[in-house]
Amino acid sequence: MTVVLEDIFMIKELKQKGWTLTAIAEETGYDRKTIRKYLNQEKLPQATKRKSRGSKLDPYKSYILARIKEGTTNCAVLLEEIQKLGYEGKSTILREFVQPYRAAPKKQATVRYETKPGEQAQVDWAENAGTCIIDGEEIQLYAFIMILSYSRKRYIEFTTDMKQDTLIKCHLNAFSYFNGVPQQILYDNMRTVVTKHSMYYAR
Repeated sequence: MTVVLEDIFMIKELKQKGWTLTAIAEETGYDRKTIRKYLNQEKLPQATKRKSRGSKLDPYKSYILARIKEGTTNCAVLLEEIQKLGYEGKSTILREFVQPYRAAPKKQATVRYETKPGEQAQVDWAENAGTCIIDGEEIQLYAFIMILSYSRKRYIEFTTDMKQDTLIKCHLNAFSYFNGVPQQILYDNMRTVVTKHSMYYAR
């Protein structure tokens, strides 16, 4: 299997972040043998031009851009929505498309809203947080993250799913860790929190 230069950079970057070969394989679509081959190479191969071809994501980009404009950049949420519209591609290409919009938020979003101690916390899930072996089976891990807006102090808990009852337990554990409950909690369109999205397809 031929690996393009951009994907090799991504493979090496994910490995440096501590991802396992299995997690990298699931994220990129390449098998473990191919990933191990390029991780062991000290020199990168010469870049080759990709043939210009359409992307499976193209028909859904206008919808995604409309959702991003509404403030949704959570790829798990966007992937679920466009799959309902007929998308059959992988999450990797979606993440690559959304990343520039997450890295460069709207100008007004750069102005930090100063909160008082105990006033606000932010909660989100981190997907692909590695794997673990349970009863001889390799299980995907997720990370629940709660950050206090004032102190930036954070609580992180690793889980094997992102179900609603797991989310509630993580909240209770975080409150116990912080020894208190913030007045307000912000969520980034988490599927276990948001009950309904508008499925209007932007054309």
